[in-house]
Amino acid sequence: MNKQISFKEAVTILILMLVMLGWGVIGFGMSPQIPVLTVIALLIFWLQIRGFEWEEVMKGISQGISTAIVPIFLFLLIGTLIAVWIQAGIIPSLMVLGFHMISSHFFVPSVFLVCSLVGLAIGSGFTTVSTVGIALFGMGSTLGINPALTAGAIISGAVFGDKMSPLSDSTNLASAVAEADLFDHIKNMMWSTIPAFIGSLLFFFFLGQSNKATSLAGIATVESSLRQHFSVSFWAALPIILMFACAWKKVPAIQTLFANIFLSVAMIFVQNPGFKMQKLATLIESGYVSNSGNKTVDALLTRGGISSMMGTVSLIIMTLALGGILMHLGIIDSAMKPLVERLKKPGRLILTTIMAGIGINLFVGEQYLSVILPANAFKPAYKRIGLDPLALSRALEDGGSVINYLIPWGVAGSFVASALGVPVLDFLPFTMFSLLSPVFSILSGFTGIGLKWKQEKVA
Repeated sequence: MNKQISFKEAVTILILMLVMLGWGVIGFGMSPQIPVLTVIALLIFWLQIRGFEWEEVMKGISQGISTAIVPIFLFLLIGTLIAVWIQAGIIPSLMVLGFHMISSHFFVPSVFLVCSLVGLAIGSGFTTVSTVGIALFGMGSTLGINPALTAGAIISGAVFGDKMSPLSDSTNLASAVAEADLFDHIKNMMWSTIPAFIGSLLFFFFLGQSNKATSLAGIATVESSLRQHFSVSFWAALPIILMFACAWKKVPAIQTLFANIFLSVAMIFVQNPGFKMQKLATLIESGYVSNSGNKTVDALLTRGGISSMMGTVSLIIMTLALGGILMHLGIIDSAMKPLVERLKKPGRLILTTIMAGIGINLFVGEQYLSVILPANAFKPAYKRIGLDPLALSRALEDGGSVINYLIPWGVAGSFVASALGVPVLDFLPFTMFSLLSPVFSILSGFTGIGLKWKQEKVA
């Protein structure tokens, strides 16, 4: 039996796979783990029929999952860090700082800035939108501002924070699958992220000015609750300064996170000498549970812990197992080889990577798969022409993670549309950060500005 997979056969497999994933995630509204597991089972069954040895299938699974060992450990540390940051008052202090940036006369741009800061602090676009975002959306409604414009500012800020935060699972995922250092990845993303941030801020500044005033009582209530139940002070800047210092000195991510966790735990015991070790163990394992009595604060700050990361970890294991099978048995190579062979210029390669991420978002509507599948497909091409893995990881973010919020049937798009009560197609033209990020990333690829090379450029 011929075990060589042809181009047509490989393309057929990938299309059927995307259809099944999209059908499960979009059509039935399932969590992506179930469709991915189903696709893996059917793919293994087909490979057995085609005569592939079981050992080869298992080798593909092992190779795929092996790349996730360090990232999985990072995710567990990030879950721990989120919990101790809340308990130590770091995240509440950043929220209070953000609330002081609210201006009634420049409401829309200040909404963008506040959501950017909160998203950066907590590393979750979903949580930022569903808590602080909803409160700010209600304030915008009292001002009579276009709801789609307010929603666009909220989502743009949340996506920026999610993209640039070392606590973000999507940011960790992109750096992991591209085999790039987390903090180098965040630093390199600035070449496309900072222009997109400035462009978005200018856009919201010119469209979002208001001569009306509004009550900031809702924000004041949240701030009062934060100050009452958490230690809000300038000392909260210490772990953040430590994190930036470690990133500047290129300290590995695992060491950086451990150092930050130890410092935050020390702050907890300084603030509360009676804090029990058993309670610390529960905090690290299960996360922080907020009981402030304020629904917004409790919804925002009940999170973190090792257990909170297990859903993401399970999806990463499954998708990388799937990617490992597709790569090891030559399915992706057979499907992409005719295209990849023509991608000898960095601009075209980055453009194709971003378009692939957008395409998978449209096909499947799942944020993680829009990062993982293009990474598996194009990683060899980046190595072949001498581009650094950082070039790939940035393209994965700019074409995958940030675009999912603009897809009406996407997980992120449908979530924020439901949370804010604004259809995706209404806020899409105003979600400038998600629209501009891929543009500047593509420009970087064609101009060479901010493009990272691993070695001498290959002709």
